Amino acid sequence: MYMLRLYLLLIGLGLWATVAGKALALPPLDDIPEEILRTEVITQARSPLNGEPLSAADYAALQDRLRDPNIEAVVSSDLAQLVQLLQLRRTFRPILPFLR
Repeated sequence: MYMLRLYLLLIGLGLWATVAGKALALPPLDDIPEEILRTEVITQARSPLNGEPLSAADYAALQDRLRDPNIEAVVSSDLAQLVQLLQLRRTFRPILPFLR
């Protein structure tokens, strides 16, 4: 009799855990489905580069510029010179190991 009660208790706990686990896996009622969020029209956006607000047209232009790798990025001359010097240093490092 004791084993039967224990067996029924374990079955009940297993069923309860299964039902409770499924109920916890459901999203909250006030959560907007991703399908609806994907169809929303963006009227105001923020730049992924610096976080400043952009209009929809500016955001679309920025996304096109970021997607196309053939467009040269506008970089300050000091930064471009620094990158060139670092590449030159990396080239000479195997020949001149004392360059740190």
